[in-house]
Amino acid sequence: MLPRPAHKTDAEWRAQLTPEQYRVARKGGTERAFTGEHWDRKENGAYLCVCCGRRLFDSAHKYDSGSGWPSFHTTAPDAVGEKEDRKLFIRRTEVVCSHCDAHLGHVFPDGPQPTGLRYCINSASLRFEPHE
Repeated sequence: MLPRPAHKTDAEWRAQLTPEQYRVARKGGTERAFTGEHWDRKENGAYLCVCCGRRLFDSAHKYDSGSGWPSFHTTAPDAVGEKEDRKLFIRRTEVVCSHCDAHLGHVFPDGPQPTGLRYCINSASLRFEPHE
């Protein structure tokens, strides 16, 4: 099990990540819909945290929600945490990496079965690793 959380200085995160990855994953930004590299990816593989490499989602749980962001109905075990988000003057549930606290996106209760959840995730917070 990975230690929690992964601590780096702001300068270390900036050196490791692209400006867009840093803005989204470390500062809680959101990429524009239908612009991220993973929103329409169809290959089989795992989606890892761009910051720490923790496995977050699997392509078997990805689906097209029509939102323009990668959407999943299930996470990898113990992969994500949740925080209350009131930034847009509405209450939403923010999803973060359970290891490094990177901002991933939000979860909504309008997804498909078996969970009924829609993890709406920013591509900039993810790295894709194809299954061998």
